[in-house]
Amino acid sequence: MKRNKVIRYQRSLWLAFIYTFLMVYIGNSQETFPENGVSNQLPNTFAITNATIIPAPGELLKNATLLIRNKSIEKVVNGRKVPTGYTEINAKGRYIYPSFIDVFSTYGQPEVKNSPRGNPYVKREQIQSNTKGSYNANEAIKSEYNASEHFLVDRKRAQQLRKQGFGLVATFRPDGVSRGTASLVTLGENNENHEMLLSKVAAHFSFHKGSSTQDFPISPMGSIALLRQTFYDAEWYNQFQNQPFMDQSLEAILNTKKLPQIFETNGWLSALRAHKIAKEFNIDYIIKGGGDEYQRIDEIKALNATFIIPLNFPAAYDVSNPFDTEKISLADLKHWELAPSNPARLEEQGVAFAITSHGQSKTDNFLSNLKKAVAYGLSPKQALYSLTVLPAKLLHQEDRIGTLESGKLANFIITSGKIFDKQTVIYENWVQGKNYIVTQEDNPSINGTYSLSIDGEDYSLVVKKSKKGYNAKVLNQNSTEIKTDFKLTGDIVTLQFNKDSESFYRLGGWINNDPEKMVLQGKGQGNDGKWIDWKASKAKESLQNITNQQKETDLQRKDLGDVIFPFVAFGSPKKPIQQDILIKNATVWTNENEGVLTETDVLLKDGVIVQIGKNLKVSKARIIDGTGKHLTAGIIDEHSHIALSAVNDIATVSAMIRMSDALDSERINIYRALAGGVVAAQILHGSSNPIGGQSALIKLRWGENPEGLKIKEAKPFIKFALGENPKRSKSAPSIRFPRSLMGLEQVYTDVFTQALAYKKHWQEFNALKKKDNTVKPRVDLANKALLEIVEGKRYISCHAYQQGEMLMLMNVAERFNFNINTFTHALEGYRIADRMLKHGVGGSTFSDKWNFKWETRNAIPYNATVMHNEGVVTAVNSDSQETIRHLNQEAAKSVKYGNMNEQDALKLVTLNPAKLLHLDDTMGSITIGKSADVVLWSENPLSIYAKAEKTIIEGMVYFDIEKDKQLRKGIQTERNRIISAMKNAIKTGSNVEPHISISKPDFTCEYLGVQN
Repeated sequence: MKRNKVIRYQRSLWLAFIYTFLMVYIGNSQETFPENGVSNQLPNTFAITNATIIPAPGELLKNATLLIRNKSIEKVVNGRKVPTGYTEINAKGRYIYPSFIDVFSTYGQPEVKNSPRGNPYVKREQIQSNTKGSYNANEAIKSEYNASEHFLVDRKRAQQLRKQGFGLVATFRPDGVSRGTASLVTLGENNENHEMLLSKVAAHFSFHKGSSTQDFPISPMGSIALLRQTFYDAEWYNQFQNQPFMDQSLEAILNTKKLPQIFETNGWLSALRAHKIAKEFNIDYIIKGGGDEYQRIDEIKALNATFIIPLNFPAAYDVSNPFDTEKISLADLKHWELAPSNPARLEEQGVAFAITSHGQSKTDNFLSNLKKAVAYGLSPKQALYSLTVLPAKLLHQEDRIGTLESGKLANFIITSGKIFDKQTVIYENWVQGKNYIVTQEDNPSINGTYSLSIDGEDYSLVVKKSKKGYNAKVLNQNSTEIKTDFKLTGDIVTLQFNKDSESFYRLGGWINNDPEKMVLQGKGQGNDGKWIDWKASKAKESLQNITNQQKETDLQRKDLGDVIFPFVAFGSPKKPIQQDILIKNATVWTNENEGVLTETDVLLKDGVIVQIGKNLKVSKARIIDGTGKHLTAGIIDEHSHIALSAVNDIATVSAMIRMSDALDSERINIYRALAGGVVAAQILHGSSNPIGGQSALIKLRWGENPEGLKIKEAKPFIKFALGENPKRSKSAPSIRFPRSLMGLEQVYTDVFTQALAYKKHWQEFNALKKKDNTVKPRVDLANKALLEIVEGKRYISCHAYQQGEMLMLMNVAERFNFNINTFTHALEGYRIADRMLKHGVGGSTFSDKWNFKWETRNAIPYNATVMHNEGVVTAVNSDSQETIRHLNQEAAKSVKYGNMNEQDALKLVTLNPAKLLHLDDTMGSITIGKSADVVLWSENPLSIYAKAEKTIIEGMVYFDIEKDKQLRKGIQTERNRIISAMKNAIKTGSNVEPHISISKPDFTCEYLGVQN
């Protein structure tokens, strides 16, 4: 029998395995460890010949030889060159690639048990850190952690990763905001001393507090504030020759600054937040993304950062039940469809990115998802680069790993074909010169259709791999299927079938595995007992079939839906554009001395109001007929919590927190508010803390990113809170100071005193003529914001209900010579309106919401009218993502209850909140020169029947009631299209998972006050 090439290959593998084992066990043992036996210093040398070798992305050598000595690559040479003393492994028909490198792995690290913050009614609060030792004051700062000190070889996990093509990983523990350092390790099964290549290879950061049980932080903006303050603390700490105290965490941050800095984010939104920190502290973060970067590819490209991209493509949802299917959001459906195109879109935009297996629901999904990404347009060259060369460069280890070159580590994989082809399998994964068998299947390429010849008779043979072995069928020349018994044991083939009712064939043979053509051949017998020859030659796939497959791949990419802005229902492929708009013949509520103008035209040009009058003429402008309709300034909500990823943190003094760090432009409530005529809002921190975070003032520019929502010229604000929420009346286990109204007063007195002391320290330092040997004062982000209040540079919007607490805070402010800007809610403002006027504080109240808890029991429906009549600048706010949709009606209630003038009532939600937010120079009324932020109503805006037909911001139409109808139809069409594609994917074997519907809470002060 002819010797089979597969037999030679397999025997050479076993010889190599035995030889490698002996060398590793005897000759390659650690020199510093005692030996229990005879020492053998023979080199571990192999020559893998006749292979197609890809030394680096874009390079290919056919029939080449890879020479290995011990753990390293000695040389890659053309042709079959086997030096004396080398064990030859014939890899004809095989491909050799550098093994993959994962720069974001938790392999071999202890499991992190994230401690949920718990129920505030049960769990005692933890103000201080419980970490033992001279470490940071916050448990979430774990920069002192070294992965190398805790790394343990995990043979089972290593095997799983090797099966997916990985040979090296940078492993870290995913715990904390500052997570410490990662180690570079290989995925062999030797001891830790051999598998670890570098003890410290990168420093890690995130927005997740991890296992910390300390109260602060509990939100993304809290984590950002903590990280910013920690970096400032490290800079201050580094000035001392003899530190005033020991903080190993700060020392670790300083000592690892030159390492690659990796920041984990969960998507493009948090990637933008991480970049803000990078920009502030001049750090080049390598950003681990979330797989949704395609949704804001322009913003991602503009960061000019390197990314680590997961291939955690979502499985198809079970869409068999139409009622459950309705709960699946359009965003989730579109992400299922578009996520596999994410790597290709990043490549198209020139974004540098490595690829990680992190985030896979199952490790086995990685390679299939990688091939799927290639099918969706990612080039094989880029895919290999992102898994080999770039990871090596990111870790500054390109001289040791990443390519197959002389002197580099012998980490490589041997495959059946091109690694990104669908049918290709990995046979072996070599780690530090030692081979590990990945696929035991002898001949995965045996699948296919063969031309079968038996003693001069022609048949077709179809072989297909199954879970229990192989299925096969023989077809005669009439294409009639014949029941067949087919077995493959090693390289031995047996084949039996009945030729007809009276005759049969029993055949035996072997595989002749030629890379150009798979051949099965041997001898056998018919029912007459005569020995006969047989041969089955595998049919080649035609070039036409390959071309068709390529066309199908291209078509698959073309058939994908559009990316929409924002990436939720009612988003659009294109953002609104600024237009010159002439609104004709409307009833115009100016909010100025002119009052209400009938049958009047308003011209919006370049984003501002440029003309108001009758019968205006203009060329090249969009004409909107306002006949029978009412035009007003856009509604402004002084107190809102929409457009946020999180709303509350828990520190008594949270002045260092910025709500702009938590802005979420993808919230559907923005669109719903636009449908109610709202154009702008103050986005506030919650009311759980005496001193909350810094506000964000935004315009509702639907489709823009978080930075695009912000009002650039807005004055800075901050949230304070009085009453039951900050003193935690409903949280019995609370130990946080303060616990009383008297305590609240003391908090405010203390913080403003500290802010002035902070100012004095910096004044004294800045006054020094020689500063060389003088330590700069510590930058304190909380004191910095509080000092801005005292200096009149930042304004307070204070949550308050009762007269006594409002009087107290006005007294405190006056002692420090500044004014409170706004009491928001101010339900007892009617009792002290004269005192509010004297102090200069405004009141932003509810129209008729009260008695939802004890401290609101004395509210009345005339509150807004009384404060307004007394001369207090008065507004009506929503504090609700539902109420914000009909603030025009909330304003109208003051007409009903207080007989307020209609024009004054409209000002409660337009001009007056603009005044309270110091935006009235550009917003709040219809007058020449102000921003073109207007709303066209179907009728009187104070009517319960009025609908906002068009909401315009800076000359861009962000809500149009007619377009809304089209969008609704388009949404249903898009849903049906994707659901149909999902059903087809499920039929062809796609993984399926149930959809979990997660409702987002309606954030209000009261919700935020008790959930802390």
